[in-house]
Amino acid sequence: MNIATRSGFAVSGLCGRAGATGRGQAMALRSRQRGVVAIEYALVFIFGLLPLLLLTISGVLIFAAKQSLTLAADNGARAALQYGVNNAARQAAACAVAEQSMQWLLNFSGDTPDCTDGPIVVSTIACPSNTSLSCVQVVTTFNYQAHPFIPGTQIAYNWLLDSISSSAIVQLDNT
Repeated sequence: MNIATRSGFAVSGLCGRAGATGRGQAMALRSRQRGVVAIEYALVFIFGLLPLLLLTISGVLIFAAKQSLTLAADNGARAALQYGVNNAARQAAACAVAEQSMQWLLNFSGDTPDCTDGPIVVSTIACPSNTSLSCVQVVTTFNYQAHPFIPGTQIAYNWLLDSISSSAIVQLDNT
């Protein structure tokens, strides 16, 4: 341990070199710390910010998928109301318009709708409010567990969602 007196104060050298005091100590400590900030930043980015960004981006994509499914169901139900004169023609129009509205999800998942089972289901049902009237129901679905937008995020969202779906019902006129 090197002890030097300066102006009546005792200064001890902590860096282990004989005669190193003040400025020499600081330079020796800095030379051993070179690159530590870069390593700390990389670790914080990899384990802190990157997972947060991935979950945020996948959350935005899930929101966009939900909006597309809702739009597809609504447009399909509206098409069933406007086009066609019988139930088969109305269901075909509803299926075609719903398929067009959610085409990016169908391309992403590789699904092909047949409108009776799968990502788009169009059916004629008794209206919930008045069972004597007939309604067309359009249900659109996207299976997120089978087709995640960012691989690995389905584990994080496993407890929250299995598949995303939306439905719309329109009452048919009795003419």
